[in-house]
Amino acid sequence: MSASPRPIAEIAEEIGLLPDEVELHGRHAAKIGLDALERLADRPTGREVVVTAVTPTPMGEGKTATAIGITQALNLQGRRAAVALRQPSMGPLFGIKGGGTGGGLSQLVPAADINLGLTGDIHAIGAAHNLLAAFLDNHLFHGNALGVDADSIDWPRAVDVNDRALRHVRIGLGGPKDGIVRESEFVITVASEVMAILALATSYRDLRERLGRIVPALRADGSAVTADDLHVAGAMAAVLRDALKPNLVQTLEGGPAWVHAGPFANIAHGNSSVLADLVALKTSEIVLTEAGFGADMGAEKFFDIKCRISGIRPAGAVIVVTAQALRLHGGALDISAPDPDAVAAGSVNLAKQVENVLAFGMPAVVAINAYPADSPEEHAAIRQAALAAGARAAVAARHYSEGGAGALELADAVWEMAGAGEPPELRFLYELGEPLTAKIETVARRMYGAEGVDFLPDAERKLARYEALGYGALPVCMAKTHLSLTHDPSIKGRPIGWRLPVRDVRLAAGAGFVIALCGAISRMPGLPSHPAGEAVDIDDAGNVIGLA
Repeated sequence: MSASPRPIAEIAEEIGLLPDEVELHGRHAAKIGLDALERLADRPTGREVVVTAVTPTPMGEGKTATAIGITQALNLQGRRAAVALRQPSMGPLFGIKGGGTGGGLSQLVPAADINLGLTGDIHAIGAAHNLLAAFLDNHLFHGNALGVDADSIDWPRAVDVNDRALRHVRIGLGGPKDGIVRESEFVITVASEVMAILALATSYRDLRERLGRIVPALRADGSAVTADDLHVAGAMAAVLRDALKPNLVQTLEGGPAWVHAGPFANIAHGNSSVLADLVALKTSEIVLTEAGFGADMGAEKFFDIKCRISGIRPAGAVIVVTAQALRLHGGALDISAPDPDAVAAGSVNLAKQVENVLAFGMPAVVAINAYPADSPEEHAAIRQAALAAGARAAVAARHYSEGGAGALELADAVWEMAGAGEPPELRFLYELGEPLTAKIETVARRMYGAEGVDFLPDAERKLARYEALGYGALPVCMAKTHLSLTHDPSIKGRPIGWRLPVRDVRLAAGAGFVIALCGAISRMPGLPSHPAGEAVDIDDAGNVIGLA
């Protein structure tokens, strides 16, 4: 709150954007018109580095702050660096996690605006999502000319708060004029396929076509009913017209930051928008982007889904680790106190996540997000494990307390990895021509370390149906807990001898992937006993206070 942000128009001019490409939302945020990307097409393309992590503790290990800190450090060194991040959801903001704009001296500003809706993109996504739901139920009410099988409807409502009471609902109650009575559900907006589509679309035409391909239900004969069949995709695209434009804000040290789209990585693909990355890569030498949760989750989807669809070829990955997380994975009873033995034992999780990045042919640098309570012995154990697993370097950084100046050595390692020569060849985990079951098995075995996959009957039936409908060549998006390599959040470290249960699957034809629901994962989180929102308020001047 004490920061004095630069005028965003000034930052936009510095990175080469023209005034008529910059749509101001106040003094410190702007949307960037898509015509900028066309004008910048002949510019050199910068290098992209994805920031991922070990399997995190519930509060996270500081990927966002680390991505911002590295970006600030690179700018201090005279590089033209930018960060591209997801937009925070108000679900975790008011739930257990708090804000999503970094922390300490490695934050984005204006933080309150970014956390509380920014330019309204998430609200537009919710409106577009619910418009399709309304059109579908309205079609049933007015005679169901398309022959929709009501029992096959797989399109919930969406709302951007954590509300477990909406996980299972009955709609249409009240009488004949209130619609068809049926079972339904709500999901959090960031789990909506519309959010995934916004993050992956590369143009207005691509957005419109993806929305039209959404399959919210099937006919009685098993054929797909699309949003285009319901004549609603055009209206959805109109609602999302401004939301498709990337948002430009800034770091606490005045560098460019792109915040656009926010799909969760445990229930969606977990990466910020392709369009934000593409504009950032044309206006910067190097771009740090964040993939949600551990490398088994967001980074796998970054490589196998986002990069595959967009054509982006990354230059490497940063894996964020804290001693606290490895104490947890090593079985420490008190993860806030130094415990070199627990860190050494828990480093098997770090080793697995390094291996996960290397599986894609990508080099990796390990960023030790240093806490004041860490011991030198713990950092030494982390470095030893990281290098033994194949990381290029493992560097401690204090960007939280020192800003960019606290991440200069880490920035050197990242630039050395990404800044010279041709980017490495990206190797996908699987070929699209493989059966859906084989793709799921490959991710489970290679990313999570499972011995195999157990498909429950509903999942088997739906996978066979999707193959028969012609969707078998899509990539897969795994939905599972982020707190373990397995489907069970209580299992830490690097477990062996286990199998992954896939209880259900969902088709996201517009986004372009099939979602496998593993274990008890839910698309609507709940609130803790004392939500973070209890501390949020405004002061007499209207300033937001209490954001964690």
